[in-house]
Amino acid sequence: MAERFGGKFSPGGPAGQPPPRGGYRGARRTRAGGRVNMLFFAPLPLGFRAFGEGATGLALNLSALGLLLLAAWLTREGILAQEAYEARRIAKRPAIPRKIFASVLTGLGLGLAAFATQGGIVEPAIYAIVGAVLHGLAFGLDPLRDKGAEGIDSFQSDRVARVVDQAEAYLKAMSDALRRAGDRQLERRLDGFQVTVRDMLRTVEEDPRDLTAARKFLGVYLMGARDATVKYADLAARAPNPEARGKYLALLDDLERNFTAKTRALMADSTTDLDVEIEVLRDRLEREGVHLETRDLA
Repeated sequence: MAERFGGKFSPGGPAGQPPPRGGYRGARRTRAGGRVNMLFFAPLPLGFRAFGEGATGLALNLSALGLLLLAAWLTREGILAQEAYEARRIAKRPAIPRKIFASVLTGLGLGLAAFATQGGIVEPAIYAIVGAVLHGLAFGLDPLRDKGAEGIDSFQSDRVARVVDQAEAYLKAMSDALRRAGDRQLERRLDGFQVTVRDMLRTVEEDPRDLTAARKFLGVYLMGARDATVKYADLAARAPNPEARGKYLALLDDLERNFTAKTRALMADSTTDLDVEIEVLRDRLEREGVHLETRDLA
């Protein structure tokens, strides 16, 4: 008789657990590559030119090189900050407008490089203005306004943004710590857990009323998970420890089950709230003499 294939990682397997989720679900390719990397290489000839034009040329060219490299770094950090901003439904604008500063520094660096070569004021000023404008057009401006869900006051938005920022900091600390252990399989497992945590973060962002119920998970539990990850990474960095690795994997499994269950509960509560609002609206319309079919508000 034919038997259905099943295993530890199969849906509905013996453990009754879903298969592990990859860390790439919902991931997008970052824009901080390609063109941004070229910004680090383009000004390098200034370093070679600096040593053939005397003391003044040395100072001017090296200063221009430093400004352009700083602008490239700010551009990359600004793009990463914007991507984090765009990935969230509720987010505060970046505290430092990195890409705007990068445009200004690019203009100053190009102007200084032109002054070191040609002297004068007019041509370096033209290079500076054109360079700053072109940089701004190529990479855009930083987000200049806070982003919040419609109908949510600023106090609630700020609370959610702070909790999300703290949770993301815990997740980053976990990834940084585990990278020291050099265990790629465990890193992928951690990525899957982080996807589950971010599902809860997105749920809270969509309905900040869930924050109170989720605060312990996004605060106390994640802080404990970070501390456990750091301790395991310290042990694994000194010598392989299969026993500690097994306990850490079991911890991730347990945490993921609890986060998944809590996220589903939050989503169910939101659905219940919607059903109540629909029933209230239907009763009110019926009192006004408007009769609706069930499917009209379903």
